[in-house]
Amino acid sequence: MTSSVETLQKPAKMTFFGKAKAYFALTKPRVIELLLITTVPTMILANGGLPNLWLVLATLVGGALSAGSANAFNCYIDADIDKLMGRTSERPLVTGELSKPEALVFAYAIGAGSVLWLGLLVNWLSALLSLGAILFYVLIYTMLLKRRTPQNIVWGGAAGAMPVLIGWAAVTNTLSPAAWMLFLIIFLWTPPHYWPLSMRYKDDYAAAGVPMLPVVRNSKTVGIQIVMYSWAMIASSLLLIPLGEMGWIYSSVAIVGGIWFMLESYRLQREGSRGEVKNPMKLFHGSISYLTVLFIAVAVDPLINF
Repeated sequence: MTSSVETLQKPAKMTFFGKAKAYFALTKPRVIELLLITTVPTMILANGGLPNLWLVLATLVGGALSAGSANAFNCYIDADIDKLMGRTSERPLVTGELSKPEALVFAYAIGAGSVLWLGLLVNWLSALLSLGAILFYVLIYTMLLKRRTPQNIVWGGAAGAMPVLIGWAAVTNTLSPAAWMLFLIIFLWTPPHYWPLSMRYKDDYAAAGVPMLPVVRNSKTVGIQIVMYSWAMIASSLLLIPLGEMGWIYSSVAIVGGIWFMLESYRLQREGSRGEVKNPMKLFHGSISYLTVLFIAVAVDPLINF
């Protein structure tokens, strides 16, 4: 890892709010937002209704700190390649708004804070899961897999799926089969969500030396992989119906949403087979809407049936 990022000229003067904004950006707030969207519905399902508001808030704060820590470590480790990619060239370590020592101290601080916060205010199972998520994302995904294998994002999805386990554990202090099925849904959703993005920014990843699947395989192979993971994800979403004792609201959304997801996946796969992928970002953005609506249904279903 090079130190060239540290040689970039820092802004002449940064206000307190400018510095705070840079630290906030280091946590990748858009990623955190998506993770937290899955946590609250999971807690509602685990409780069979609305859980205690303070428990929800404590879990969300702890989860946000945990995800923010993992993302800050990621920015620290990947600073050398972030400066080579247009999509990540405005991150605080690339622009010089933060130094690498500042980022590292911040990542450790909020990571330790997340574990202590969850352990003391929620329960120690959720705290251990938080610690596991950080360690997995940093050590396994970022440091071991990301620059070595095109299957990097597949295993990286395990860290992104941890918030549902944390949310379930926060309510029940256990992990049931339904909790693991929610985990599996997000784990399998991650590749067909992220590979279209890496198709769009294929040249960036290639320039940075990151072997994302679209960089090392042709669009036909990527399309087939997206379809395979989409089928597995939809099957998992349907298996949640008996495991989570879901009603007609979730079941309807899972079926209709699954049909839409498959149609979009096959569209991209057909275009990939012809070598003419026109708009891979349509599936990327659509997959976010799909997951959001699916988890809204996870939340609404037990409230209606309660």
